[in-house]
Amino acid sequence: MPRIAVFFDRDDTLIRDVPYLGDPQLVRLMPSAREALRLLRDHGFVLIMVSNQSGVGRGMITIEQVSAVNAEILHQLGEDFFAAIYLCYAAPGAEDHNCRKPNPGMVWQARDDFDIDLANSWLIGDKIADMQCARNAGCHGILVRTGQHDHAEIAAAESLAEYAADDLLTAAQYIISG
Repeated sequence: MPRIAVFFDRDDTLIRDVPYLGDPQLVRLMPSAREALRLLRDHGFVLIMVSNQSGVGRGMITIEQVSAVNAEILHQLGEDFFAAIYLCYAAPGAEDHNCRKPNPGMVWQARDDFDIDLANSWLIGDKIADMQCARNAGCHGILVRTGQHDHAEIAAAESLAEYAADDLLTAAQYIISG
């Protein structure tokens, strides 16, 4: 039987964005991240992180640094909430970047790996590429207004989102409310 998932962007969604973050000591969880993840997991959702990490493709950070940052995120959360973490290392404009959001490659890979019903699943992110990815993948999009984006970009992202929330806990509560 297909499962229902919640996909999460990483930077400015689960953690505060630090451009090309390669230092685990700079990881700062978003307020209520742990509570939101716990609420969704306890309601039976499969939780999956999907994140563009173009700093690798640009030569600014290494895969090992990205892995260390992700390990620190899991450490700070105190639990491994995620069934999987999918990362795209391609820089913008790279020839083979089907994985790079707004393309749905990471979400589709998770669908295949975990038998996910995308029509009833959700993607939570902080920018327009996340909302476009949700649409392209065939799932619902929730914008969290936690990023450092200008008003025009937020308005464009909100126009594509099914719902916009000020934080992750509000987004999680919206999802479980049906």
